[in-house]
Amino acid sequence: MSDRVTVFASFKPTEEAHDAFRELMAMMVDHTRREPGCEAYNLYADAGGGYHLFEIYSDEEALQAHRDAAHYKEYRAKVVDMLDGGIGVLVLSAIDAVG
Repeated sequence: MSDRVTVFASFKPTEEAHDAFRELMAMMVDHTRREPGCEAYNLYADAGGGYHLFEIYSDEEALQAHRDAAHYKEYRAKVVDMLDGGIGVLVLSAIDAVG
């Protein structure tokens, strides 16, 4: 088993907040990809208006450093009011993963 941590997060912004949500997520992608323990931080959209993040961190400490970062705290303070529902988050440990 690897020390790597994978996170899947899913959101659906309200129609009114869509543009602001995209701007906020662009900021998160830019900052998070520069974090030392971030191996992947990819944002996807689905046909139903939802967004999904696929994140990989080198270990639990890197994930915690991400959550302690100023840009993450700014994002968390803003994103909740932009969403139609909550954030679905899965934090996973790889058992048999390639890449």
